[in-house]
Amino acid sequence: MTLKEERELKKAAKLEAEKQRIEAMREYEEMYDTFSYICGIDEAGRGPLAGPVVVGCVIMPQDSFIEYVNDSKKVSETKREMLYEKITNEAIAWSTGIVMQDEIDEINILNATKKALTMAIDNLKVKPEVILVDALEKIDTHQIPYISVIKGDAKIYSISAASIVAKVTRDRIMREYDEIYPQYGFASHKGYGTAKHIQAIKEYGICSIHRKSFVKNFIQK
Repeated sequence: MTLKEERELKKAAKLEAEKQRIEAMREYEEMYDTFSYICGIDEAGRGPLAGPVVVGCVIMPQDSFIEYVNDSKKVSETKREMLYEKITNEAIAWSTGIVMQDEIDEINILNATKKALTMAIDNLKVKPEVILVDALEKIDTHQIPYISVIKGDAKIYSISAASIVAKVTRDRIMREYDEIYPQYGFASHKGYGTAKHIQAIKEYGICSIHRKSFVKNFIQK
């Protein structure tokens, strides 16, 4: 076997493994194949010290097969951007809901996430028939039936797609904030509590996009 043939064989094996992974992620949704509009929902930004929480909603075609769709945390930033374009171009409908840091401080991060979720559902141009959501309960879906799935972003195709939409949307927002507040390094850590971010807060104080309740609790530890 030549080196080229060996590479081609490895490439084919990798693609086959990826196909099987995606097919396994679609199996859960096949239980609801009587529905045309299955909506996956996930969030990004519950843990950071700064910036908004973003919820993504995605309704994908039943025959959708986008390679490398996965939990956004398992995908590189470059690949997430590529997948975002593919997902939003192929989706039957998609949307986001965004709740900013001031409201997070007012109503707490759990309630802010739930509010962003309802906003995202409201923003969809197509009404879902059933919703699959990553590990959230007691949510307002306007009486649309929903199933909460623990670690759904790693198990279910549409939730994984939603996680990428939410993550890329939030990352883009944080890169914009980095241009306004370059001293904090938001473009790199996206507002999470890295050592560099904490040091910047100690050196420069907080800015308008910091979650005061989060920063206070973190600094006091």
